Amino acid sequence: MQAVRAAERQKKEFYVDYSMIFIVLFLLTFGLIMLYSTSSYEAAIDHSDAAYFFKRQLGFTMFGLAVMAVVSRIPYTFYKRFAVPVYFVSGIMVLLVKTGLGREVNGARRWLNIAGLSIQPAEIAKLGMIIALATLIDRMNRMIATPRGFWFVLAVPVPIALAVFKVTENLSSAIIIMGIAFIMLFVSTPGYRRFVLIISGILGLAAIIVFAVAKAGYNSELNYRFVRILAWLDPEAYVNGKGYQTLQALYAIGSGGIFGKGLGESMQKLGFIPEAQNDMIFSIICEELGLFGAIAVLFMFVLLLWRMLIVANNAPDMYGALLVIGVIGHIALQVILNVAVVTNTIPNTGITLPFISYGGSATLFLLTEIGIVFNVARNIEM
Repeated sequence: MQAVRAAERQKKEFYVDYSMIFIVLFLLTFGLIMLYSTSSYEAAIDHSDAAYFFKRQLGFTMFGLAVMAVVSRIPYTFYKRFAVPVYFVSGIMVLLVKTGLGREVNGARRWLNIAGLSIQPAEIAKLGMIIALATLIDRMNRMIATPRGFWFVLAVPVPIALAVFKVTENLSSAIIIMGIAFIMLFVSTPGYRRFVLIISGILGLAAIIVFAVAKAGYNSELNYRFVRILAWLDPEAYVNGKGYQTLQALYAIGSGGIFGKGLGESMQKLGFIPEAQNDMIFSIICEELGLFGAIAVLFMFVLLLWRMLIVANNAPDMYGALLVIGVIGHIALQVILNVAVVTNTIPNTGITLPFISYGGSATLFLLTEIGIVFNVARNIEM
């Protein structure tokens, strides 16, 4: 009998999603190629090294892949016991931006300088929120369906989101944190009425703000976020201000046509789009690879989300499924918001494109999240 059980354990197979591994590696490789193409001109001028941004991103990518490999071997249930500390530590990390550890880049104080490395605590907060909410929702079980339980869970990310918004003045990351919570709640809660009411309320409030700002017009005392709304409504009227980057991005998209000008042939990256390797890199993809290249990249993101959705649907338990749903929500929101900003569908919020835009800490923590997804997948029995 013992020999039979030993043989059964040896025959036990685990699910390995090789297609998801390929997609992640493809996006990372493509991102490095586009990063070098986009940033080489500016890097050569500012740092006397055309590969300056490429080398830094490559280092973080390799380190991130190593972290992903390690995390993929750590049982995902391990994070349950650390959910509360992770929640508070992520909040403390955000608050530390205002101390001597904080670092200012291009007028924005959003980074921590730790051991010579610049880390954006908002990225830590996103990962921490996924772990904390997955643990909370799993423990609440059916209580999540009650009004009290629903609003309690939705209130949990509010302090972290407010800290990110007020301390680092990073509205886009605060929106993503709340968006992750909303998506995880949507998946785990029966019924749609509350969500329809919340979305309707948010859209209604946004419409009121846009109408009020548009009617008031520009004045020198207007908050810069409201100026972005005016620039979104009429970028040509603010071509020397907040509308400049948006207009240049639209010129890049329009000039790319169907198949683009060719890799490395962008004109807008030659100083016309400031720091194009960051949140505006999608416009350079459109210019160099055209509509075909842009759709291909978005298709790869759709494939990645689809493969992760399969993992979530087949996860061994609710906790594992919620972790994967949180990662899906994070990546999906970030891709949608980035493309919407670049195409001037929504006001400029300064959000990066996952795996492709320049940003070491963003890539590192995204790959950590992917590692968690891989571990959930490993626990799916064939």
